[in-house]
Amino acid sequence: MKGNGAEPPDDIDGHGTHVASTAAGGFVKNADALGNANGTAVGMAPYAHLAIYKVCFGGKEDSVESDILAGIDAAIEDSVDVLSLSMGAPWILTVGASTVDRSIVATAKLGNGEELEGESLFQPKEFSSTLLPLVYACVDGNLQSAVCANGSLNAVDVKGKVVLCERGGGIARIAKGEEVKNAGGAAMILMNDEPNAFSTEVDAHVLPATHVSHAAGLKIKSYINSTATPMATILFEGTVLGDPQSPAVASFSSRGPNLASPGILKPDIIGPGVSILAAWPFPLDDNTNLKFTFNMMSGTSMSCPHLSGIAALLKSSHPYWSPAAIKSAIMTTADLLNIEGKPIVDETLEPADIFGIGAGHVNPSRANNPGLVYDIQPDDYIPYLCGLGYSDEEVSYIVHRTVNCSHIPSITEGQLNYPSFYVTLGSTQTSQGQ
Repeated sequence: MKGNGAEPPDDIDGHGTHVASTAAGGFVKNADALGNANGTAVGMAPYAHLAIYKVCFGGKEDSVESDILAGIDAAIEDSVDVLSLSMGAPWILTVGASTVDRSIVATAKLGNGEELEGESLFQPKEFSSTLLPLVYACVDGNLQSAVCANGSLNAVDVKGKVVLCERGGGIARIAKGEEVKNAGGAAMILMNDEPNAFSTEVDAHVLPATHVSHAAGLKIKSYINSTATPMATILFEGTVLGDPQSPAVASFSSRGPNLASPGILKPDIIGPGVSILAAWPFPLDDNTNLKFTFNMMSGTSMSCPHLSGIAALLKSSHPYWSPAAIKSAIMTTADLLNIEGKPIVDETLEPADIFGIGAGHVNPSRANNPGLVYDIQPDDYIPYLCGLGYSDEEVSYIVHRTVNCSHIPSITEGQLNYPSFYVTLGSTQTSQGQ
C-alpha cells in the first residue's frame, strides 16, 4: 500500500496505512519524511496481496473481542496466509520492538558548550544556531507545567525561549510541543523520564525540537541550575546512518515473562519498531502536491508487520511449511549480537535479558534456510491446553470438537515442540532460544 496524499475514510489517524505498507508496500523511489531518511521505500513482502479487516472502532480501548474474532474468521474464510495483528496466544508469534541503525539527529547545544544528541523528524533549515534563553517549564514543582500539559505554560514566561519539557504525564510528545508553541516558545527540548532512559523517538514536531535521553535531560537541568542566564539552541543534523548499538530493545517493547504459561519464553522475537518510515495517508506539512507521503512511527505495531511480511516471504519460499515451521525458522536463526558484534542492549544500554529479546533479533536471510525446524500441528496443542488446567468444555470450545482431557495424557510447556523454552530451577533461570 502506498500513501497517495488523500485521507482514506477508514484510516483517520494513518496507523493502518503505515502498518500495511510496512508489511507489503511496493517499491517507491525518493521516499522521505519531511526531507529525511531519503531513499527507496519498500515493505517486507512487496508482491504480497493485502486484505484489510477493520475490527477496532474508536481506538484499542474500544476493541471488542467478538469483533476481533470475527475479523480473524473472515480472514481464514478468505484463505489469508498470514494474519498481522496484536494479540496474545502461545502459538502466535509475539514480537518485541527494536531500533534501526538510522537516526534523524537534532542536537541540543548548551551555553556551556556541551552538545547533547537527540532526535526530531522536523528539521527546520531556517532555525538559527544562535543561543537563546533556556528555561525549565516546571513552576514550583507543578507536574503539569513540568510535562508541558495543555494550558500549563500560561503563567510561565517562555516567549522566544528554548523550553525543557519532561516526558510523561499522559501528554503526547507532539502535544507538549504544541503547548510550548502556543505559549510563544521558540523551541523545545523533550527529556525522557527515567523508565525510558536512552530510548528516544523521531516525531514530526510542530516547532524546532529535540527528544533527548533521561541522562541528557539531567545534564540540562544541572546546567540550568548552575547559571543565572542559561542558554541553548538546537542544531539540526539530518539523517545519520550506522548506529553501532543497533538493534537495541526499545523502552516500550513488550516484555516477558509469559504469565499465562511461564514455560514458554516471551516475546518470541524482536524486530524493527522504532522510527520506521512507511506510507502515510496525508502530508505532514502543507504540501498537498506530493505524489506519495510518508511518516515515521514507533511501536510494537511497527515491528509486528515486519515479521508478518517476513513470514509471508518464508511461506512463498517454502509453501508447504506449517505456521509452526515458519515460526521456528524465524526464532532459531535470530541474531543475539548488534552491529558491532556485542550483546543486544535495551533502553538502559545494558545487555537485554531474555524477557526483552526472546530468541533474538530477526534475521530474514538465515530464516530462509534454518537447517532444522520445530514443527507443531494444531492437535499437538490439545494435551498442552489440558495441562494448563482448562476444562473439557473450554478446550472443546477452542478446538471446535468434543475433548475429554481425562482421556488425554496432558503435557507441560517443556514437552511442547516449541523453538524456545524457559525453566526456573530454584533461583536460577534458564532459557533456550536457538
